[in-house]
Amino acid sequence: MIVIIDYKIGNLGSIKNMLKKAGHLSIITSDLEQIRKADRIILPGVGHFSHGMGRLRESGLIEILNVKAKIDKVPILGICLGAQLLTNSSEEGNEMGLGWIDAEVMRFNENLMIPQLPVPNMGWCDVKITNTNKLVEDLPSNPRFYFVHSYHIVCKNVQNEILEAEYGYPFTAAICQDNIYGVQFHPEKSHKFGMKLLDNFCKL
Repeated sequence: MIVIIDYKIGNLGSIKNMLKKAGHLSIITSDLEQIRKADRIILPGVGHFSHGMGRLRESGLIEILNVKAKIDKVPILGICLGAQLLTNSSEEGNEMGLGWIDAEVMRFNENLMIPQLPVPNMGWCDVKITNTNKLVEDLPSNPRFYFVHSYHIVCKNVQNEILEAEYGYPFTAAICQDNIYGVQFHPEKSHKFGMKLLDNFCKL
């Protein structure tokens, strides 16, 4: 069963619809019993890092998510803010992240951008595969995804990065550590590219 975590943040219906187009049924829930039964979990999210972690904590979901991630080892996919929450911490607020992937979240540094670009990054970006991974197998040619973000993930270990994009300078677009995956972009808004990536995740 594919569970989309409902903690009142993110485009939950859009993700469910894209999964359906890819041939996979899913449920949107915050029910602990349903989450316990999940064999795939998607953690969506938009907005502020500290608010997202606060909502997870207030919803009572962190403990069960830790069990599913670290003990049951089910595949988990974080999307946008959901991907950032997989890391240790963010420059956006004082809350600690879930800490499942050894990485930090940084704001785009406009002083390093060549050319200098407006923040947030909103729109389509080409990506390149930096480490082979089943999540990004057999993507359509010239893959690109839809991004909306002011902050990006910086991995401590380069082996955790599986996709890279560029916005003024290269940044990490997708990450992985064992059964934990995160994508900075919105696959549910990324047409055939996003559909293929979600299909790959469901078939892990």
